[in-house]
Amino acid sequence: MKVEKINLSVPEAAAASGIGRTTLFALIKAGELQSIKIGRRRYVPIVALQGYLDRQLAEQNAMEVA
Repeated sequence: MKVEKINLSVPEAAAASGIGRTTLFALIKAGELQSIKIGRRRYVPIVALQGYLDRQLAEQNAMEVA
């Protein structure tokens, strides 16, 4: 049975999105990207990463139309 991940470590989220680790940590610190901390590790829920990327795409599309 294969279990699909619902959370990614920051390096995994960076690899999946093409955003650098440092930038991801900055987005988390700024409150632009939600994350959770379990023990000493920080995870980015896949839905939070997708939501962030969707918002960025919507903002870019709005700028192109204006």
